[in-house]
Amino acid sequence: MSEETKAAVFGASALTRLEGIAEVDPSLVVTDFADESSGTRQRLQDVEVLLTGWGCPPVDDAALRRMPRLKAVVHAAGSVKHHITEACWQRGIAVTTAAAANALPVAEYTLAAILFANKRVLEGAQAYRSTRRQVSLLSLFPDVGNYRRTVGLVGASRIGRRVAELLKPFDLRVLMYDPYLGEDEARALGVELSELDALALRSDIVSLHAPEIPATRGLFDAARLSLMPDGATLINTARGSLVDTEALIKELRTGRLHAVLDHTEPQVLPADSPLYELPNVLLTPHLAGSIGGELHRLADAAIDEIQLYAAGLPFRHRVDPSTLAHSA
Repeated sequence: MSEETKAAVFGASALTRLEGIAEVDPSLVVTDFADESSGTRQRLQDVEVLLTGWGCPPVDDAALRRMPRLKAVVHAAGSVKHHITEACWQRGIAVTTAAAANALPVAEYTLAAILFANKRVLEGAQAYRSTRRQVSLLSLFPDVGNYRRTVGLVGASRIGRRVAELLKPFDLRVLMYDPYLGEDEARALGVELSELDALALRSDIVSLHAPEIPATRGLFDAARLSLMPDGATLINTARGSLVDTEALIKELRTGRLHAVLDHTEPQVLPADSPLYELPNVLLTPHLAGSIGGELHRLADAAIDEIQLYAAGLPFRHRVDPSTLAHSA
């Protein structure tokens, strides 16, 4: 991982705990598997478990040749697609990830966004600030509120499932679209399975939790955005590529739709993008995921997995390579 990742994710207590489980040199942070310095080269020859994070270079054939004893990779972050290569699967390396831990703050952000969007908190605050007097949200938004509103979740990912769980205490109808989700599983999640166009048509809130893969690019294009009811809100905490940015801007400029965007395409928008200024947009700088103190949850999750490995037990969050084609 990068030095910055180690400093942000692994606090002193986490490193102390790790040293009690494994033989580890906390001062050694590898950013280049081809590093020929003697300390790095010897450590790589002896390593059995690789603890990775953001900034890890690809674990390819050349890297694996330097790690003949490697049996497992424990990733203290979400997706492993950036560094785990086909060579790892061919060699039978066990891979686990802290994606489940990273899903929690994203789901919490989404829950807050759903409840605030239906309550028209952003618009109400703007009206109050501009008029400096009592604002009648009922006259501005006759349907304001969360009672019996419909939320459409796109993607039964870890995050999508957690959002569904968090929504259970509320008087909301929850739809879910995922081509790999069956009726029985949807029932167990407490959601109603829906086709995507029907979900767009019926939902007051559409929240995106699908992976960034070729099949999801432009998932919400002009045609699908046009299906959303007047006054509906699109929430994107997934990836910007799922939404046609220009088509969304056109809809937002009319005032017909609202948006809560933590991801956009491009991720850092041009300085002149209307999304910065439109009053019906809440734009945040990719902060829904683990940040600040939440990063320590990733360290704890990774060390939990290493503790299981040290005890000869299976990983709780082992990555199945057969699912990577349709997952994050």
